[in-house]
Amino acid sequence: MKSSYLLILATLVTFIQCTSPEKEKDKTQLDLQIAEMIKQISADSIKSHVEHMVSFETRHSLSDTVSDDRGIGAARRWVASKFLQFRQQSNANMTVELDPYIIEGGSSRVPYAVTMKNVVATLKGTDPNDDRVILISGHLDSRNSDPLDSINAAPGANDDASGVAVVIELARVLSQHQYPCTLIFMAVQGEEQGLLGARHMAVKMRQENVNLIAMLNNDIVGNSVASETNDKNDKTIRIFSEMIPAIESEQDTKNRAAMKSENDSPSRQLARYIKETGEAYDFGFSATINMRPDRFLRGGDHTPFLQNGYTAVRFTVFNENYTQQHQNVRDEDGIEYGDKIKFMDFDYAANVARMNLATMASLAKAPTAPVSVNMQVTLSNITYLSWEAPISGPKVKGYNVLIRETYQPFWEKKIYVEDTKVELPYSKDNYFFAVQAVGEEGHLSQIVIPVPKR
Repeated sequence: MKSSYLLILATLVTFIQCTSPEKEKDKTQLDLQIAEMIKQISADSIKSHVEHMVSFETRHSLSDTVSDDRGIGAARRWVASKFLQFRQQSNANMTVELDPYIIEGGSSRVPYAVTMKNVVATLKGTDPNDDRVILISGHLDSRNSDPLDSINAAPGANDDASGVAVVIELARVLSQHQYPCTLIFMAVQGEEQGLLGARHMAVKMRQENVNLIAMLNNDIVGNSVASETNDKNDKTIRIFSEMIPAIESEQDTKNRAAMKSENDSPSRQLARYIKETGEAYDFGFSATINMRPDRFLRGGDHTPFLQNGYTAVRFTVFNENYTQQHQNVRDEDGIEYGDKIKFMDFDYAANVARMNLATMASLAKAPTAPVSVNMQVTLSNITYLSWEAPISGPKVKGYNVLIRETYQPFWEKKIYVEDTKVELPYSKDNYFFAVQAVGEEGHLSQIVIPVPKR
């Protein structure tokens, strides 16, 4: 028996003796700077941001672009001014732009040609060899019952001033620090007209071959009470993630089929990462992994990124209120309709922001993911994994080998090693495996599923 096998077996015995995976999750190493940033997230700031966006009366994508106090144009310029304010306050290496794109018109929701603009703030990374990008987004536009009504009031407090407010708040806090990789804060236009701003950005990034490792879409993240049932949940955010990737190579399809890893897409792994990382900071909030790409009959800005081969997820409230979404402001049959600020839960939105912040900062500080992760396929009850160290990004201290039984949704065991290979006394027929890099300060990279090698 090899000495390496004896060493890992001893490690496993110690791990199993000390930890009951059914009762106690392995604790993520906490970063004191991230913990302090989480405390800086302010429900009052988020409320102020939402109030300001609602004050523009409508932010419909076809509304006024000239006025200083009404319409989408004023809203875009205001968001850009907030990003510029944070850049000046922190002396951050952050660019701010109104990124234009032309929609030719002729469709049911954009009947004539119009120039739309995304508001994009880019906090540049400090390591020139680290090309990773992490993006957080919310959509700035709002709408009424009629998707073409660009005149009447459409406050859009929860859908989606809440998401944009989360983006603004993260820009305020995160821009006070530096990270090896680049962070992008974005408020998109045209979501309600067909995910237009997100599609423009996703296609642009793909054409420029941007190494976008995570896209966090925050859409409807500011209320906690459901319509019809009046159920309240102010402690949980849903994370939607795709199962089978929208785009994968023929070889990726073969690998997925061989590994039976339909529940282990990169976006699904990002959702698991968000849950583990955010909950580790213990601010009284949790994430539930909704194993669908989105809700029924609705779509979101993460979708164009998935369609362009990127890893993306959607944050959305646990309980939705449909009397407030896509509704004209009115009273009817004793029900108050319209997406008004009075229905918001700003403490809830602040906790959503904290979940986003823990994820972005942890990923940004972590090493890049290990590469060429392989699992040797043999008739054996020993599982052999091997991989290569990342060639750029923060220094790697070691690696976590993740293990779960095939019917479990979350990783159950985590074994730390410093080599780039491991022999495990677990049958590949009974368990799924993955590997992630661990930085010198304990930050964890993305999770990588092995591919089969004979």
